[in-house]
Amino acid sequence: MARNIDIGLLRAFVAVVETGSVTRAAHLLNLTQAAVSQQLKRLEELFDVALFDRSNRTLRPTVAGERLLAHAQSMMAMNDDLWGLMSTPHYEGEVRVGVPHDVVEPNLPAVLRRFDRTWPRVRVTLISGITAELLADLHRNNLDIALSTEPDVPAGAELLLRDPLVWVGAAGGQAHQRTPLPVSFGSPNCAFRASAVQALARAGRDWRPVCEATVLDAVKATLYADVAIGPMLLSAVPADLSVIDAAEGLPPLPPFCINMHMRRAGRSAVADEFAAFVRQEFASRYGERRQIVSAALQSDASRASTGP
Repeated sequence: MARNIDIGLLRAFVAVVETGSVTRAAHLLNLTQAAVSQQLKRLEELFDVALFDRSNRTLRPTVAGERLLAHAQSMMAMNDDLWGLMSTPHYEGEVRVGVPHDVVEPNLPAVLRRFDRTWPRVRVTLISGITAELLADLHRNNLDIALSTEPDVPAGAELLLRDPLVWVGAAGGQAHQRTPLPVSFGSPNCAFRASAVQALARAGRDWRPVCEATVLDAVKATLYADVAIGPMLLSAVPADLSVIDAAEGLPPLPPFCINMHMRRAGRSAVADEFAAFVRQEFASRYGERRQIVSAALQSDASRASTGP
């Protein structure tokens, strides 16, 4: 007897593997957590195997799940290719996207992978730089979409994530205990630099520059070596670096907004489609944390307005 595999079940399985969470997968697929859990259960019943190790908070695929993953991704790709071939619109062309250095690595790979599966004929060109340069390119119509890191959400921009700016250093490092404080920054035009310098000045903390580079890897090198600390968005902190606890006496830093700006004149429909993928990824990845951070910021603002 022929057995048919529901592609929707495979899509739920792949989404959970890629995000490591039923909650994030549900955001990504625009389904409820219960619906995704039910799809996983149906798939396991279909194959009569356990596809996930549920002994930890993060779902990890079993050996059977690992065997299934590559084949599931292949079937999804064939499904999406066929859908793209037979359905309209049939997107082609190019989307030019500008992304700040520290936003690229944690957020764009999943967007690019999923977008390419759906629209394989569309070329996506990534331009990485600092926010000021990217927004200037957008205004010159050299970009279709620009992500930015800004203190607030300017008119015409869409907030993707309000993210804490934190002090970061080597795991178990001592650089934050030195005087003057050794600090590494990105470009002199980086907004994080101005915020960090202002915070240090208000706290009366003496500091010295260690690295000022437009290449983020150069800044990270000084942090890994424990010769400096630096300000980073919480979402961009690598797993092998550490956020320095507030109890260590460093001045608090303000939150920043990761915003999305769209080209206003002559924007293509496929650019809007890419923006939808970006929006969906941020909602899936940070949905719960966005609510927590937003509530914390509102609480801080309320305390500041009422005073001691």
